[in-house]
Amino acid sequence: MGCAGSVTAPITPTQTLPHQGGGLKRLALALVLLVAGCGDDPPVPDFGDPERGRAVIARYECGACHRIPGITGARGKVGPPLAGFARRAMIAGTLPNRPEALLAWLRDPPAQVKGTAMPALGLSEQEAGDAAAYLYTLR
Repeated sequence: MGCAGSVTAPITPTQTLPHQGGGLKRLALALVLLVAGCGDDPPVPDFGDPERGRAVIARYECGACHRIPGITGARGKVGPPLAGFARRAMIAGTLPNRPEALLAWLRDPPAQVKGTAMPALGLSEQEAGDAAAYLYTLR
């Protein structure tokens, strides 16, 4: 049985329908999260080198804001901890955790999510690809 097929349930007459009371937005978010988490394995990028990515993450001092497994001294508390990043459904709470979205996010976070606290660090395309490859090893 498919992922989505395992969560069906009939609506009884006493339940509130999703479009009542602002529930439509919650239903849409739940469906996005459900679909994003359906696969057995997180996305595996076909770009970048995880070991170079570890070096990029250390060089740009991402650990000043994030806790990052495998990065010496990465004990930040400003941004979210990145343990298990590959299994997350969303990036920054709004972007699907997909390689193309992660690359865009790493290159220019404020252009992807208005008001984010994460700065644009000036990563090159190669550096973003390498950093993304490392982040996808964090299962």
